[in-house]
Amino acid sequence: MKEDMITEILNQLMIGSISEYYVNNLDFMEFREVLVKREDFKHFRGIGQRGGDILYQYLKEPRS
Repeated sequence: MKEDMITEILNQLMIGSISEYYVNNLDFMEFREVLVKREDFKHFRGIGQRGGDILYQYLKEPRS
């Protein structure tokens, strides 16, 4: 995955045009590198799935 594609996905989650995004375990590290640089990083929740994949959602309130 390219950084601009990941940023677009994260922005879509933030504005609510998509409610969740499924990240394959092979793309996880690239996705996470972009995610942790964001100011709103704490608003994203990653839910681990069987096989190491992650389901990301955007929360209105940041997690603690």
